[in-house]
Amino acid sequence: MTAPTHTARGSGPAGIKLKDGFSSVLRIAAAPTVGLWTKGLKPPGLDGGDAIPQTTMENTLWRTFAPRALITLTEASAKAAYDPAVYTSLLTILNKAGSMTYWFSDGSYLDFYGFLKSFQPGELVEGTQPEADIIWVATNTDSAGLEVAPVLYSAAGT
Repeated sequence: MTAPTHTARGSGPAGIKLKDGFSSVLRIAAAPTVGLWTKGLKPPGLDGGDAIPQTTMENTLWRTFAPRALITLTEASAKAAYDPAVYTSLLTILNKAGSMTYWFSDGSYLDFYGFLKSFQPGELVEGTQPEADIIWVATNTDSAGLEVAPVLYSAAGT
């Protein structure tokens, strides 16, 4: 039996944390000027998936697990104001895979392949700006069906 390796506390995280979410946007290459005005945006995340149970009748005290091999780039979502004419525009890109770029507030950006999954307008109420919920799904495949990882470019250009 080997004990886990001790990790020193260290001096803290490297890098520069985002100070404000303003102004972040997501653009679809096939329709960069579509009539959606972002009010709030959730960037795609990373998910390693559920653990794979490894417990057998040979275990004596602890259930054991293993990590999965593949990673998911999770959905991105937004709340946006919209032009009603967007219905026509969205029909041309809904469920159509292509390039997308998520721009962070510090100027860095994440390029990935994905598609617009849904556009769901909210209730129209007097005295409030109409909004819609939007969801984008990462496919991680190019037009030839080849696996392509998302690419992050820092604000410094790397």
